[in-house]
Amino acid sequence: DLMPKTVSDAACQEVIERDGTLDSLPILKCWPEDGGRYITFPLVFTKDPESGARNVGTYRMQVFDGRTTGMHWQRHKGGAQHYRVAERLGKRMPVAVALGPDPALAYSATAPMPEGLDELMLAGFLRRERVELVKCVTVDLEVPANAQIVLEGYVEPGERRSEGPFGDHTGVYSHPDEYPVFHLTCITRRKRPVYLTTVVGIPPMEDYYLGKASERIFLPLIRKTVPEIVDMHFPAEGIFHNLVIISIDKRYPGHARKIMNACWGLGQLMFSKTIIVVDKDVDVQNLSAVAWIVGTHYDPERDIQFTRGPVDDLEDASDLPAYGSKMGIDATRKWPSEGFSRPWPKKISTSAEAAAVADAQWLKIRKGWRP
Repeated sequence: DLMPKTVSDAACQEVIERDGTLDSLPILKCWPEDGGRYITFPLVFTKDPESGARNVGTYRMQVFDGRTTGMHWQRHKGGAQHYRVAERLGKRMPVAVALGPDPALAYSATAPMPEGLDELMLAGFLRRERVELVKCVTVDLEVPANAQIVLEGYVEPGERRSEGPFGDHTGVYSHPDEYPVFHLTCITRRKRPVYLTTVVGIPPMEDYYLGKASERIFLPLIRKTVPEIVDMHFPAEGIFHNLVIISIDKRYPGHARKIMNACWGLGQLMFSKTIIVVDKDVDVQNLSAVAWIVGTHYDPERDIQFTRGPVDDLEDASDLPAYGSKMGIDATRKWPSEGFSRPWPKKISTSAEAAAVADAQWLKIRKGWRP
């Protein structure tokens, strides 16, 4: 059983401060033009006001004062959906923020879990034991018992405040925008807590390696839906959503385009601005190899596909917020059934056997050479 369990006693509640303020925490201002200090590695717990389904996500929190912060719920995130339901019902929504749980939990809050699956179940799988939760003191939520610090509070329906700018993982400052406001009701903590935080900015930084873990952990799950995928790579230079490289076991004409469309309809892969598809013999983790293959395998007019749809809220190049265009590049070998009438060129072999043949020929030349 990987589902979390509830306990009555927890290290994160050794000290209870109903009148506590955020001023007691060493919250960072990461970059010179940031709008203020930011909590950058919070585990934000909410429940759907109608279904009771839990969501755990990592959403930055700009400190406005000792008792209020911004809540950076991008419109596509689970927390934002819970808040939309609360606004429709006209209800105040409780929120709890756990800081500094164990590493498996901290990672799981960043993971692109399919909707309806509990992030705490993933944490239980990674830890090989169930996550222990404890009931909050002032709100009807549960939080990890092993957290260092917990911020309890709520968001009001209809309340917004300007949040930002923030030096983000894109390597540029995100623009100020209106976001919900978190109101603090209580701080609980260990007697000697450790404040866990992170700094994002020009990649690669710490968040890139969290993303790399998701790339590896979720590849088998993606292959359950799209089994033709052999490997995939989100290079640091692509900032997660800007560039995705995928190798496939190509089986029929137009297969690469099928993969593109499948990815644009699959969870957070829908944000992928550029998808490059190559054959299964290409090492997608080697950017030099991919650049060579793309340059030699694609015809711009024939092999580029454009579409439009949702893009990440942090996408600054699109004309409209959260809506823009995407591009797919089919860099697979083209088949006669795809309209390619010429013979496909053969790669120069770099195998050990070919190298041995070349060495033998060179030795023969040297032996026959006379000054």
